[in-house]
Amino acid sequence: MIARRIVLLTSALPRRLLALAGLVVVCLLNGCAAVSNPVVDGIPVRRLPPEVYGKSREAERPIPLSALRQKPPEAHLVGPGDVLGVYVEGVLGDKSTPPPVRIPEQGNVPPALGYPLPVREDGTVPLPMVGPLKVEGLTLAEVQAKVVEAYTVTKKILQPRTARIVVTLIKPRTFHVLVLREDAGGSTFGTSGGFGVSVSGGGGSFFQETVKTAGFSLDLPVYENDVLNALTRSGGLPGPDAENEVIIERGANRDATSADPTRGGCPPDQLMQQYEGRGTRTLRIPLRASPDEPLTIRPEDVLLQSGDVVLVRRRRGEFFYTGGLLPSRAFPLPRDRDLDVLQAMALVGGPLVNGGLNANNLSGQLVQSGLGFPSPSQVTILRKTGPCAQLPIMVNLNRALRDPRERILIQPGDVVILQQSVDEGIAQYLTTNLRFNILGFIVRQRDLIFTGNANFP
Repeated sequence: MIARRIVLLTSALPRRLLALAGLVVVCLLNGCAAVSNPVVDGIPVRRLPPEVYGKSREAERPIPLSALRQKPPEAHLVGPGDVLGVYVEGVLGDKSTPPPVRIPEQGNVPPALGYPLPVREDGTVPLPMVGPLKVEGLTLAEVQAKVVEAYTVTKKILQPRTARIVVTLIKPRTFHVLVLREDAGGSTFGTSGGFGVSVSGGGGSFFQETVKTAGFSLDLPVYENDVLNALTRSGGLPGPDAENEVIIERGANRDATSADPTRGGCPPDQLMQQYEGRGTRTLRIPLRASPDEPLTIRPEDVLLQSGDVVLVRRRRGEFFYTGGLLPSRAFPLPRDRDLDVLQAMALVGGPLVNGGLNANNLSGQLVQSGLGFPSPSQVTILRKTGPCAQLPIMVNLNRALRDPRERILIQPGDVVILQQSVDEGIAQYLTTNLRFNILGFIVRQRDLIFTGNANFP
């Protein structure tokens, strides 16, 4: 009896293999994406050289704020544009009249004493009965000593012992700077007949983003005419919506005494284009850098002169795209944080070691019935390596979960495609279209009888 059953089972074995092969053929004929995947011929991520893994953003650190400002001198050095307060008893002021006292508007400048005398462009200050006196580059104490010498020694108008001469600073020179910031003006969206940025999850409508530029016309006092003070007085350091750099256009606003262009005459979304690239020199000041690399910012680079334009661009264009079993959408990349392939899967809401978990729970059940339902683990990253070239990179999510070295960083422009592997596709197909239940019971210790039931769609 036992031998007869063994013969029956042996004779039925080829038929079962043929049935299994038929199921595989049917799977292929139905266009299984796991087999017909057009990007399946990729390079495994573990075989890539380190430079292909992408540049880490978390390795960069904000540069010291001291690199964005100038180091002020110990004492104020007089220069063209300063307004000095000069009191010369008997010449500039009478003995019976007290000298005028002025309280400056700037809180960091002490009260001034004397009559206002501006320092000319040639660095001289006009003095009555003495003539122009060269004072550029001198401290206030040195200027006062030079004025005393001019009235008591050079011209001998006053007696050295009785001369009362005081030199103070009424108003330091300022520099007119224009700051244009896209990160402070906001943006609006409108329909566009041409190409634009799609802000909707589906459909064929295209929307174009209009970025508004906020303009700030600043008069920076001397020793505060640097990038840090310009940013601080125009809204603070750039936030995560801005680029990690500050652009300086030297002399782009040469006619600094004209009407402020930010007060009308130019649309707020065209201010940046009006000055970008128009300077005699363009400087790019990075706001983040690798700690291992030396700073390339020179002290003179952060100094601002009258007519300079400071530009802060809004961050745009850094997206990665998804497809396959993932939703076909575009997702923005973090500015200062790395995003590897596993984090990207979690960000887009893709399946990640969830088996048959029904994330939407539309059918009221969390887990599918039956065995199988493997999670898809085959990811292909299409990375552009040139204008007409790309590199397909294969990532196995199961291996990436065990080995952090498999977690390649997502770069701007990457296309992440999730598919099932061939064995996962076959297992999914068999589980979905074939239910095979086995019931076995022991009749005798030497005999096992089982019944089987196969349900085909």
